[in-house]
Amino acid sequence: MQPVAPAASLLRPSACPGLWRVVPARDGGICRVKLPGGLLTSAQARAVAEAARLYGSGVLELTNRSNLQLRGVREECQAPLVQHLLAGGLGPRNPAADDVRNLLLSPAAGRDRSAHLDTRPLAARLLALLENTPEFHGLSAKFAIQLDGGESLAMLDHPHDLWLSALPDGTRLAFGLAGCPRDPALGAIPLVQAEMLVETVLRLFLQAAGTHTRMRQLLAELSVEQFLARLSLPVQQPWATPLRPRYDSPPLGAHVQAQSGWVMLLAGAPLGRLHAEQLHALAALADSEGSGELRLTPWQGVLLPDVPVARQAIVAQALNDIGLLLDDRAPLARMLACSGSAGCAKAGADTKADAQRLAERLGPNGPAQVHLSGCPRSCAAAHVAPYTLLAQPGGRYDLYRREQGLAGFGRLLAQSLDIDQAGERLAAGSPE
Repeated sequence: MQPVAPAASLLRPSACPGLWRVVPARDGGICRVKLPGGLLTSAQARAVAEAARLYGSGVLELTNRSNLQLRGVREECQAPLVQHLLAGGLGPRNPAADDVRNLLLSPAAGRDRSAHLDTRPLAARLLALLENTPEFHGLSAKFAIQLDGGESLAMLDHPHDLWLSALPDGTRLAFGLAGCPRDPALGAIPLVQAEMLVETVLRLFLQAAGTHTRMRQLLAELSVEQFLARLSLPVQQPWATPLRPRYDSPPLGAHVQAQSGWVMLLAGAPLGRLHAEQLHALAALADSEGSGELRLTPWQGVLLPDVPVARQAIVAQALNDIGLLLDDRAPLARMLACSGSAGCAKAGADTKADAQRLAERLGPNGPAQVHLSGCPRSCAAAHVAPYTLLAQPGGRYDLYRREQGLAGFGRLLAQSLDIDQAGERLAAGSPE
């Protein structure tokens, strides 16, 4: 029997959407479905698409933690929506555990031939630890863990409260706090001690955090050395994590799998959105050409694994026909945008519409990536993009360029630009 969704009054206050916590927005309610490692089976994809059509606007957003959101949920539909998703196997066993299911993996976990470790078995145990330990249900809905297996298709610039990264021998994990696998590791542990490390770190955080909700806040008061000294688990000396290429987003298209004769196809969702009909079509494609799995990515796209090499071109064309992006030169493949003023009261501009206009203006020769952010919260991108257009009241933008050593969005290049003026600066090749 599926658990019954708790009444709204039983859910702790939070601005973060969840499966049971539908948060109001300008275009209706938002329901966030947290997926284990970004995995969405074809049956689950159909359940989500049907729920979006029946109870919402039919619009789906892909998040930068490999989850998805249903937008435009009508207030009177919230209860049947939750039950529909639960019936599709899209909720945790314990309803109180939904907020803490924040564990980011590579979308290619178990398929990436560059990986030192298949992280999926450990990830399943860590999710069970988070879901089944009542004390951990008190963690913030934003508190997050990253488990990196050394894959080439990995988000390496997304800060997490605790990160673990497989070392090349596949038997040890480097780890760090309030950062990501690009940062220097604080230590290393044997793989068999990973669950113990996560449990120890989380318990220590809850004991020491006070009113703080994120690791970076705690470490601003308690030094890393002091925190590590309180761990009841011996760790090896700090270990340098292997260097890997930096991708603001990895190359779209086909990637050879570790399993001989198969490829996985990485596709972008234009501006991070899909419609219910597109998700239905993806589910059908996963069944007919793959293994019935879809993997959502932290670059707001979809990975379709287990495609026979001989079918690669046919499947790529099918993804293109569905409306996904497989060419890095496509203008919209270079754009990130939050929901903007059409969906969010905090946004200073209609970022989705402006991103469409900007993509048309720049064509395939624009900058590597441009992020249009409706406000300083930067919901669409957890990393700093090469160029950021930060919306200001009245629908204008300040233009920033990422520079090493500068905090925030980087160096301010220009202020109060309309979207056409911003396009002119970016099209010039050197916006400064």
